[in-house]
Amino acid sequence: MLKIRLKRFGQKREASYRIVVMNSTSRRDGRPIEELGFYNPRTKETRLDVPGLVTRLKQGAQPTETVKRLLEKANVYEQLKAS
Repeated sequence: MLKIRLKRFGQKREASYRIVVMNSTSRRDGRPIEELGFYNPRTKETRLDVPGLVTRLKQGAQPTETVKRLLEKANVYEQLKAS
């Protein structure tokens, strides 16, 4: 099963995350299938590849709870319903 989840990178206590598509059995920091965005919790900066996310959601990829909240804030689900 494909998951849309966060991949941690950055220094200690200065974590940033990439939003990636991975197999559900892969390690957290393993090799992703595709990178679809970026999230920095310290500055609340979020950059998303919305067309790529919509495509993966249509293919059946399941987002984690944290990613789901980020996608809801960016109105990705409304674009999914519109297409």
